[in-house]
Amino acid sequence: MPADKLTIESFLQKASEFPVLDVRSPSEYTHAHIPGAHSFPLFSDDERRRVGTAYHQEGRAPAIKIGFDLFGPKMKDFVEKADALGSRTFLVHCWRGGMRSGAIAWLLDFYGFRVYTLADGYKAFRRWVLTQFEVPVQLRVLGGYTGSGKTRRLRESGEPFLDLENLAGHKGSAFGGIGLPPQPRQEMFENLLAMELARLSSTGPIWVEDESRRIGSIHIPEALYTQMHLAALHVLEVPFEKRLDNILEEYGSAPGEALEMSIRKIEKRLGGLECKTALTALHEGRIRDCFSILLVYYDKYYQKAMKERPVKQYT
Repeated sequence: MPADKLTIESFLQKASEFPVLDVRSPSEYTHAHIPGAHSFPLFSDDERRRVGTAYHQEGRAPAIKIGFDLFGPKMKDFVEKADALGSRTFLVHCWRGGMRSGAIAWLLDFYGFRVYTLADGYKAFRRWVLTQFEVPVQLRVLGGYTGSGKTRRLRESGEPFLDLENLAGHKGSAFGGIGLPPQPRQEMFENLLAMELARLSSTGPIWVEDESRRIGSIHIPEALYTQMHLAALHVLEVPFEKRLDNILEEYGSAPGEALEMSIRKIEKRLGGLECKTALTALHEGRIRDCFSILLVYYDKYYQKAMKERPVKQYT
């Protein structure tokens, strides 16, 4: 019997119980996917190109025959791979809910699994993602100068917290990528963000750290950023020297080459003389002096941003 097709809302609800199989090609999955989904490609990237070329040059029927040739020898492997996941029910999707998901769903259903597919495939999920940023959210924004320990305070608070820096894989400043793996692509960040917003939406007010529009190479979706900007800002007031201590604790042992590269990223905004002075201190091992120069720069940058905030409360 054909697999039941689910709306995106029903699909995501069941995804909390059953494995999601993304049958798109490996490169499609790597680019971005539904968080938590298993890569279960019907075709390799080369095979997908081959079928696609046949479809455009020769038509649907020849492309399907090529697909059969590629699919047939893999059937046993697909079933064994699904068996290894330890579930008797699966959620399957491809790009637009077409032949690829249909083929895998048929095979798994024939073997005896319970299978659901996603109507309109990954495209439906992306439409859902983009609508999440338009939904009004009750936000509480925690601000403060660089080094105030905002992220730590929120993580330890136990309050519902939308951790944008964790989702973006970056701590926000020019130094925020040091020691971290590459950031996700923008589309994957949006997928993670939408899922986290949906998870937190029933918890009441949500805390979020004050951020600029960009976190490393990632940008916060405009609709959500507007909500953040209009929300009341609760500001942590931490003395300069304490903030400098915090920054030394976090970045003081980072490789000198990584620190120098990060300083050079802001050279134009920092100014030639200040950049040279900071680099000299770095090369001479005067890390605290180096970071002090940089902290003054970030304080000025944040002061300017603070003037644009409509509501401020001090904590």
